[in-house]
Amino acid sequence: MTLSYDPLWPRAGSWPAHDPRTGADAVVLGVPTWRTSLSPTGADATPAAIRDALLRYSTTLMGPPALDLNEALRIADAGDVHEPDGDEGEASIIARVRDLDPAFVVALGGDNSLTYPVALGAGATGLITFDAHFDLRDGVSNGTPVRRLVEDAPALSTLDTARIDPARIVQIGIADFANSVAYARRAADWGIRVIALDELRRRGIDDVVTEAVEIAGAGSDARIHLDIDVDVCDRSVAPGCPASVPGGLQAWELRALTRAVAADPRVVSADLAEVDATADAADARTVRLAALCVLELLAGLAAR
Repeated sequence: MTLSYDPLWPRAGSWPAHDPRTGADAVVLGVPTWRTSLSPTGADATPAAIRDALLRYSTTLMGPPALDLNEALRIADAGDVHEPDGDEGEASIIARVRDLDPAFVVALGGDNSLTYPVALGAGATGLITFDAHFDLRDGVSNGTPVRRLVEDAPALSTLDTARIDPARIVQIGIADFANSVAYARRAADWGIRVIALDELRRRGIDDVVTEAVEIAGAGSDARIHLDIDVDVCDRSVAPGCPASVPGGLQAWELRALTRAVAADPRVVSADLAEVDATADAADARTVRLAALCVLELLAGLAAR
């Protein structure tokens, strides 16, 4: 479908290629991981689909006063990491994210395995996840990034990586009937702060975000990575997420959480994960929600 053109209605996306000589406030990076997914996925097609979906939106915050993100921020696109899966792929992701510092990195996944190398590349000391699942499984897959950030990082010691203290991890949106008791006990034993879906809704977004950034952002060296696993959402708004279930977050809740967390200056990077663009509804509602989350991240950055 050809989109209309109006010089007074600039569109999101189509940001210039990243140039390290000129710098940027925020950089989009495609990380199309998929090979270790626990379920069949076409998540590798999602970074391109999100970029296409961004063109359907403007960069204007209504305020008041109204604000154009393209005027408030220098936004660039660093392209995609080629073949991001496997040991060599993870090393490439880590190196690419490091090269983009000090820009705020928005990594477009890909399955949830991208969280591990993106957080390491960003030098994260704390982690916040929006996810229905713990991602504390053993092994290497899209179900293991949180455990790997706690236990496995020294395996890449040649890249000067470090573990994340589980006491600086907050998991928001963990859902009933989407996890096991064994992994819930692992999270508790490690001291991970789990804010389940029911608690989030009982307390409200502002209260939960305040706690989350204080826990993940503890310490003078704090650098928080935000993992946005879109399957935390209700299946009606995220049918393109294989593991989304009825009763999850509504689109507005995910958007509000995303902007609120990104507004904290200790947050240095974020990823969007688990959207399979090839399995989305005909109206591409999941991919369009992911694209809006990119804009919400930028809105949070602009609000600092």
